Amino acid sequence: MEALMKPAPRVLLVGYNGANNTGAEARVVAAIDDLRAVLGPDARLTVPTLNPANTRRYLHDRPNVEVVPIPTVYFLAMRNLVRRHDLILLVEGSVYMDSWSSMLLWYFLWPTRLAHAYGKPCAAYAVDVGTASAANRRHIRREANKTDLIITRTYAAAETLREWGVTAPMDVTADTAVGFPVDVPDQGLLTREWPQASRVIGLSMVDFYRFPAVIRPWGRAADRYRWPFYFAHSRAGREASARLARGYTQTVDGLSDALDRNVALICMEELDEPLARRVQAGIRHPERTRIFCARDYNASQMTAVLGEVEALVTARYHGSVLALRGLRPQLAFGHDLRLKTLYQELGLYVDYFIDAHAPDRFDVLNTALDGLLAQPDSQLPRLRQGYEDQLARAHRNRALLARFVAEHGWTAPAWAA
Repeated sequence: MEALMKPAPRVLLVGYNGANNTGAEARVVAAIDDLRAVLGPDARLTVPTLNPANTRRYLHDRPNVEVVPIPTVYFLAMRNLVRRHDLILLVEGSVYMDSWSSMLLWYFLWPTRLAHAYGKPCAAYAVDVGTASAANRRHIRREANKTDLIITRTYAAAETLREWGVTAPMDVTADTAVGFPVDVPDQGLLTREWPQASRVIGLSMVDFYRFPAVIRPWGRAADRYRWPFYFAHSRAGREASARLARGYTQTVDGLSDALDRNVALICMEELDEPLARRVQAGIRHPERTRIFCARDYNASQMTAVLGEVEALVTARYHGSVLALRGLRPQLAFGHDLRLKTLYQELGLYVDYFIDAHAPDRFDVLNTALDGLLAQPDSQLPRLRQGYEDQLARAHRNRALLARFVAEHGWTAPAWAA
C-alpha cells in the first residue's frame, strides 16, 4: 500500500500575500499548519506574494516554504507556478467576489482554470462569496465548476454559489483564522505598547469608497495601489470618503469626551492607515488614540491587540474573527456581505450589525456602542456560543483537507508530523 503513495507534493498556496493584511497573514499561516499536519514536513509549499519582504515577516521560521514574487499582471507567472506544482490551494477568504477588483477575482479564477487544464487537483479552502457583476457571476460559475473541492466559510456563501449555478463538490466550515493563536511573546502587547491608556476601545476601519481597483495607464498618485492598478476614487467617492472620516471622528470624540475611553485605531491592512491618520488628525484629543497597523505588527500581534480591547467596532471581517477568541464585545460596521453573513451565523446580526451604507449609520452606531458599553456582558452568551460553533466548524477544515489529499494519493504514515 505504501509503495503506491506519491512522494510529498509541491503545493501552491494562492492567497493575498505581501500586502500587510492581517487576515490574509493569519489564513496562510493556518493553511500551512494544516498542510504540515496532513502531509508532514516534506511537502514543499510555495507562497506567491506581491512583496517577499513583507511576507517573510511572518513566514521566516517556516521550513520548506518558498516565498516567490509575483507581478501585479500575474497571468504568465501564475501559469508557470501552476505547471510546476502538484496541488493548488486557494487560501484567501475573499475569492468569489469582485468588490475589490475584477483582477483580484481573476487572481483566483485563473489558477483554477490552469489547474484544470494541467490536470492538477485544486481546492478552495474555507472561502467566501460576495457581490459580483452578472458577467463575473458567469465567469465564477464556469471556472468554479472546474474546482475539485470548494469549502466555503459560511452557509450563505455555499447557497449563493449554488444559486449562481456552481455544481462543484462543496462543503461548509468556518474561516481558517478562527482560534488563531497569539504567540507567547505577543501576549499583553497592547498594555506594553500603550501603558498610559486604560479602557481602550478598538476601532477597525476601512475606506470602502476607494474600491474597486481598476487598470489605468496613469492616475492620481494618491489613488495608485500598484501600477497599473488605481483605486476607482472619483470626486463623488472622495467626498464620500471625507464624510466617512467625519463620522468616525465624531464617534471617537464621543468615546473620549462623553465616555472617557481611549481608542486604538486598528488598521487590519496597510491600506486602512490613511483613513486612520485622517481621523486621528481631526479629533479633539489625538493623544487619546494610537494607531496599530498591520504594516508594523504581524497577525499574532494584531490578534493580541484585538483580544485586549474593552470592546471592538469593526468594518473588517477578520477584526471580528480574530477578536472572537478573547470574547471581546463587538459591533460590525458592515459594508459588504462578509460581515453580514458572519454576524448572522454568530447570532449577532439583529442587535449588533450596523449597515455602513445607511444614511443614519453613525447615529445608529453611536447608540449601539453606548448600549454595548453600558451592558457589555449582555452579548457574552451569544459570543461564546458563536465562537464555539465557529471553532468546531473550523476544525473540520483540516479533516476535509486530509480527505481531499488522500483521494489524490498523498497520504503516508511516515509523513505524519
